[in-house]
Amino acid sequence: MRVVVRVYAELNDFVPAALRHGAVVCELGAPASVKDVVESIGVPHTEVDLLLANGEPVDFRYLAADGDRLAVYPVFEAFDIAGLTRVRPEPLRQTRFVVDVHLGRLARYLRLAGFDARYATDAADEVLARVSSEEHRILLTRDQGLLKRSAVSHGYYVRETAPARQFAEVIGRFDLSRAVRPFTRCTCCNGELAAVAKTVVQGRVPPRSWQCFDRFLQCGDCGRVYWRGSHAVHLERVLARAIDDSDG
Repeated sequence: MRVVVRVYAELNDFVPAALRHGAVVCELGAPASVKDVVESIGVPHTEVDLLLANGEPVDFRYLAADGDRLAVYPVFEAFDIAGLTRVRPEPLRQTRFVVDVHLGRLARYLRLAGFDARYATDAADEVLARVSSEEHRILLTRDQGLLKRSAVSHGYYVRETAPARQFAEVIGRFDLSRAVRPFTRCTCCNGELAAVAKTVVQGRVPPRSWQCFDRFLQCGDCGRVYWRGSHAVHLERVLARAIDDSDG
């Protein structure tokens, strides 16, 4: 059996260089789901938003047959495909993330920007996949194999390697610049921050900081206290630059 596959736009990032921007011929020993066909050439199913078989929309369960021509598209940002059948499940109601163990600084940036980002330094791949599925979180990773796990329905392969650029990439990819709410989540545990009276934190912050600042925030989960010191100003600048980059 022979199936011809063509991938579009940034999905070419996953295809071997020699096969990019052209038709890929797949030889199959038996009918296979288009999910398996697409992933056999390197494209994680979580990156795909629309599949056409011989010009007709299909889902991942469609069994590719001899002579089929598959067109594989990423998420559309500029075109309305509301009348077509997307392969993805219903969109997430809230943009929440689970971040793999190699992207700790990205998780910190997301939390600084106010996004719910679960992260643990020792989380195994099967745990990340399960959390993504059960809690309806977008899995962020640079591990293509992790995105190919069937349990993962919403995931994204992070292209950039520098943390600030990764943050800008994610903000741009999911159009989140207007949803940023700096310093509303704890960077350590992901808990939500709330304002507390200055008297509550006396003795729990450096004396000079307690004297110089009147507004303090406290994590409702771990109790960590935050205030707008020089470190916070620096981080706000980092976030602002990243958001500017994502809009550019």
